Parts: sequence; structure tokens; C-alpha cells
Amino acid sequence: MFTGLLHFHSLLRWVLLILLITIVIKALQGRSGGREFARGDKKLSLFAMITAHLQLILGGFLYTVSPTVKNAISNMGAAMKDPVARFWAVEHISMMIIAIALLTYGHIRCKKVQGDQEKYKVQSVYFTLGLLLILLSIPWPFREVGFGRGWF
Repeated sequence: MFTGLLHFHSLLRWVLLILLITIVIKALQGRSGGREFARGDKKLSLFAMITAHLQLILGGFLYTVSPTVKNAISNMGAAMKDPVARFWAVEHISMMIIAIALLTYGHIRCKKVQGDQEKYKVQSVYFTLGLLLILLSIPWPFREVGFGRGWF
């Protein structure tokens, strides 16, 4: 079960990344092109929020049952000296929570502000920051923390 959920969590990241990249591009285009903030823009943001929160729930469950995390937490002093253990015990979850909080705040604030340009501005700022944090927190296979994990 752990392996299946881990694979689903890893696969779902691609859905979230595609949604976030699409939102950021559309927000930047809308900001510079003077487009109307359409119903589709709202729905795209909502789908990204649902996906991000689903990732958070799955990640939280995986965090509690992961043998890597359990091992790191059992000896936190040693984990803080080991970059891989520190990444899994502290950095990954902390940065992802902050990123999802930025996405959530951006989504809520976007609904409250008036004017299409202001909505695109809020969306471009908060979703870009969230996307950057997520990209930094993913255990990519080319990083030490993701070595041997694969792209999916």
C-alpha cells in the first residue's frame, strides 16, 4: 500500500505542476494582454487547489508511515547532519506546506480582489512563488535526495 500511494503521490505531482505552469503562463499573459479574468481561469485555479490539497493529504499520510522519515525522526540530531535525512524529515514537508499555503492564500485573495488585472497580478505572484517552492522541494532524480527514485 505504501508503494502504491507513493507512486500515486509522485504521479499526481505532474498534474499539479502542469496546472500551476498553465496558471502562471495564463496569469502573465492576462496581466500583459489586458484579458478578462474568465470563468476558466477560476476553475483552473480551483483544480490546482484541489490537486495541491490532495497532495498534502497523501504526503501527510506518507510522512507518518515512511520508514525513511521514521528513521530520521528517531535520531533527529543525526538527521540534521545528513542532508538526505534532513530533507525527508524537515525540508520537504515544510516547504510543501508553505507552498500550498501560498497557493491557498493566492486563490482566496484572487476571489476577493476587484478587477481583472488585479486578479491576474495576485495569481501570477502567489502561484509563481508556490510553483518555485514546489520545484525546489521535489526530490528530483538528479538531486542527491532523489537519487534512484525515478521520474514517476
